[in-house]
Amino acid sequence: MSGLILEVRDLVKHFPVRVGVLFKRTVGHVKAVDGVSFELRKGETLGIVGESGCGKSTLAQVLMRLEPPTSGTASFEGTDMFALRGAELRRMRRDIQIVLQDPYTSLNPRMTVGDIIGEPFEIHPEVAPKGSREGKVRDLLDVVGLNPEHINRYPHQFSGGQRQRIGIARALALRPKVIICDEPVSALDVSIQAQVMNLLGELQRDLGLSYVFIAHDLSVVRHLSDRVAVMYLGKVVEIGTEEEIYGQPSHPYTQALLSAVPVPDPQLRGRREVIRLAGDVPSPVDPPSGCRFRTRCWKAQDVCAEQEPELITRVAGHPSACHFAEAHVVVGAERENS
Repeated sequence: MSGLILEVRDLVKHFPVRVGVLFKRTVGHVKAVDGVSFELRKGETLGIVGESGCGKSTLAQVLMRLEPPTSGTASFEGTDMFALRGAELRRMRRDIQIVLQDPYTSLNPRMTVGDIIGEPFEIHPEVAPKGSREGKVRDLLDVVGLNPEHINRYPHQFSGGQRQRIGIARALALRPKVIICDEPVSALDVSIQAQVMNLLGELQRDLGLSYVFIAHDLSVVRHLSDRVAVMYLGKVVEIGTEEEIYGQPSHPYTQALLSAVPVPDPQLRGRREVIRLAGDVPSPVDPPSGCRFRTRCWKAQDVCAEQEPELITRVAGHPSACHFAEAHVVVGAERENS
């Protein structure tokens, strides 16, 4: 890993809440992403984890320019992504691709596999002249472990894992530098998850790809990630290397997430502390003052409601957004997942 390829600073995405007969009156905003910052280096995988509704997928959509940001900056290889327009934006889109969550809805059922994987070449004809496209599609099918002879089949003729491989092949078509994986294995069986994860790892080693890997399954994220960012209600509450996050988590929310991960080791039964959070996740329309996690946190004090904690290095050598951050080893989480 060397060289910064993607830098995000104070990224914000708010969706207006409108009411009235014609929905013209704005009464609030859904604060889906509210000040996210991170860096991604060449050849690195940054895992982003958190509960459903914490803003992970919205973050992916903003980085793909599928949604405009409310504020903040994102720099790709030193260029402001949000300032690009027209031909410059089209060129940048070649370098950042996405693998979507559901392989059953992300592929057009009316198109053959060859048309699906070859569609990026229609949009970016400079990558592959017409005469070479079928050969490139067959090569991509072979790269992701599918039979090139199945180029004329339709999505319904493949299993879930095979469909996700088709989605990965489509993402690879334009030879991108960054791939955003938005929960790419959450809809698959466990055995198929392992195959897809291993494929992503092999592609990264062979092609030098950088990944932003979004998931809510901590064990899946650990398998592939070099660094991990934990999100809660639109904000990053802790970020560090895989060893730091799993071995010495310092934010109470991270500790609670890790304590909920099943460990297939009977010897750990009775020794493991399970942290049960009280209440539900607050509404992103009206998040709590100060620390957003304080309404569910057993460490919360008056200062947590009055002052929002900064994401800075406090203990354990990595940044954490908690006034009372304290490194805590979660039994079983520090072990390497099998």
